[in-house]
Parts: sequence; C-alpha cells; structure tokens
Amino acid sequence: MENLLSAAPTAFQPRDWEVQPPYLVPAYKSSVLRAPSQPLVPLKHTLSELTGPVYGPECLGPLDHDLTRNGRVNGEPLGERIIVAGRVLDQFGRPVPDTLVEIWQANAAGRYVHKGDQHDAPLDPNFFGGGRVRTDAEGRYQFMTIKPGSYPWGNHPNAWRPHHIHFSLFGPNIATRLVTQMYFPGDPLQAIDPIFLGTPPKGRELLICRFDIDSSISDYALAYEFNLVLRGPLETPFETR
Repeated sequence: MENLLSAAPTAFQPRDWEVQPPYLVPAYKSSVLRAPSQPLVPLKHTLSELTGPVYGPECLGPLDHDLTRNGRVNGEPLGERIIVAGRVLDQFGRPVPDTLVEIWQANAAGRYVHKGDQHDAPLDPNFFGGGRVRTDAEGRYQFMTIKPGSYPWGNHPNAWRPHHIHFSLFGPNIATRLVTQMYFPGDPLQAIDPIFLGTPPKGRELLICRFDIDSSISDYALAYEFNLVLRGPLETPFETR
C-alpha cells in the first residue's frame, strides 16, 4: 500500500474497475439474491440525502474510538489488544479531514453482538464491537480494539470468515457512505473465503492492513495500518459502489 500511494498522481485518476468487486459473485451466495438482475436506473438524490445528516464533533463520545473501553461492564474485554490506524485520502493522496469512520467487528471468540449471530461462541460482556471517530486535518483516524476472531458463516460446508473489521465512511451527507472490510496479513482463510476472493486479485492487497511494530505500545498492544483511498486507480475496494 505504501508503494502504491507513492505513485504521486498528477491528473484526474479514473476508477480502476479491475480493483472493485462485482455485484455478483456466485460463490458468495447472498450476492446471488441481492445482485441487480436488470440494468441500473440512475435516480437523483433527494434534498435530505444531500444535506444531512451532518456528523459533527458533537456526535462523538469520549470513548467512541476505544472499543476496549466503550463497552465495559465489569472488567477488561478478552483478547489481543490492537491499534488500528491510518488515513483517508483522495485520488491524489491528499488527506480527507472530517470523515466519520465507523467500525464494527466480532469479539475475540468470533461472535457479534447481534441477534442474528447464533455462532456457538461466547459473548464478551465487556466488548460491544463498535466504534467511530472523525479524521483530523491530516485525514488520520485511530482505534483501540481487540483482534476479532474467525467464525463460521454457513455459505458452504466448513465456511469460516477470515479475521476482519468492517469499515464505514461518511463524508458530508449520507449519500457519500462507503463500506469495506479490512483483513489481516498472513491469514490462511483469505485464500478460501468467497467474499475476499470476490474482489479482483488486483484489489485484494488494498484490503489487507500492514503490521506496524513502530506504532505498537510496548507491553500493551500491537498496531496495524490501514489507509483508505476514495478514488482513482488506488481506490480501496468498496462494497457500496
């Protein structure tokens, strides 16, 4: 990712469709049900879509960025503490400030706090699994969280999701929302995961974070870097294109 961003584009960079995932990935069963079967129909955005909601600093709580503390009930959450940080950049590598970055994830045992998750793994009473933060003037964001576990998902026999964290980005209004997933380096489940493999090979590298020992906190947490590019040939693969 670092090498890719050093390309220093000098003109308008069109989207590279060889990076973005298609709507339909037959091996990913739910995409068969939700992929468009007819040509898309362009619709104008409504006024409310273009003007709101606005996510200002007043929307954030003091612990929203720290998933190891924002869900505590009676103790520390279980699992490996990690820092996930990076930048939101435009097509020219310039920072995009004031972007609301939200994440959600499974706990260390591979279980979401959601009624639809019936995985036979324990919930952690001290881990909610969601957080949010706004990018600063340099487009930077940072979360403290727990490394999520793998979990079965029923797409096919013995199907397990790789370790991953979901990302949602909001600009000035709801029409700007983008959704993607961040994966961890060296995870063997990526090679057999239909969702990860649904992204063209050229784009998969852009979904994997970089282990960052220099940003780790000694005796406390390891760190990973994950940058998000909104446009151009280096654009992060998004599920909502």
